[in-house]
Amino acid sequence: MRIFSGIQPTGRKHLGNYVGAVRRYVEGQERGDPAIYAVVDLHAITVAYEPDRLRGAVYDTTAMLLAAGLDPQRCILFRQSDVREHSELCWLLAAVTAHGDLNRMHQFKEKSVQQRELVSAGLFLYPVLQAADVLAYRAEEVPVGDDQRQHIELMRDIAIRFNATYGEVLTVPEHRIPEVGARIMDLQDPGRKMSTTVSEERGLIFVDDAESAVIKKIKSAVTDSGSEVVRGPDKAGISNLIEIDAAVRSIAPEEVEREFAGSRYGDFKLAVAERLAAYLRPVRERYATLRPDEAALEAALGAGAERARAIASETLADVRAAMGVGPR
Repeated sequence: MRIFSGIQPTGRKHLGNYVGAVRRYVEGQERGDPAIYAVVDLHAITVAYEPDRLRGAVYDTTAMLLAAGLDPQRCILFRQSDVREHSELCWLLAAVTAHGDLNRMHQFKEKSVQQRELVSAGLFLYPVLQAADVLAYRAEEVPVGDDQRQHIELMRDIAIRFNATYGEVLTVPEHRIPEVGARIMDLQDPGRKMSTTVSEERGLIFVDDAESAVIKKIKSAVTDSGSEVVRGPDKAGISNLIEIDAAVRSIAPEEVEREFAGSRYGDFKLAVAERLAAYLRPVRERYATLRPDEAALEAALGAGAERARAIASETLADVRAAMGVGPR
């Protein structure tokens, strides 16, 4: 099975990124034939950003992926902008993408509100480029977080419409969303997803946080006025901590509830905090070793781009031929 997923170079990765995406990438490289992962820097420029920091953020993300266990010998890891087939395929796929579908994208609506000076056409076309990222490799599976469900559905629609119009050229992918940990919420505002763009520092657990910071943030996480360690519609805070503990231990949330039946919130928080700190320790330590060697990171990305380009160029040639673009 061919697997593809992309991750934005937004600098430091938080627990939601790690559980919802990075950890799935590592698992996927054992199943993928191949598993293909891109650091999607072209997506990063669709909103306000600092050019001087973009390359550094790519290295941050690459080092984190390697620290988590990605092995460039067992998967394809590359920088999106190094494979220009993504950009051309995006334009070609735009010809079979409905304007109305793009208008309905929740992420575009949310992010456009945050852009005070310019709502770019790039942000509007973001889902088409995302479709190109996946369809260029004829990937069958896309591991993503729950927030990307709508984009994957659009991606499938684009592939189906293209095949209906031009012939069976593209593979229609399936999403793979984790059953546990699909949505890690803000520790201080558990009604919204953990996010580097909207969460305050106290609401985020960064993968490279010091252990003392991890423990402090979990212990100060917002809960409700009750006392039972159980999930419920009026218990968003404690439900989030149960979800985090279940994700870290790869068990069902129900098992966490049974284990801590009758426990006080303070005892539960401390147990979660210490377990999470220990869980992140190996990744944090390896990241600290890998991140300073930018030459090695660049070499890994360059080698991955060559392998990615070999696959994407074949797909693009087939798409151009089917659409009648370029010479016979």
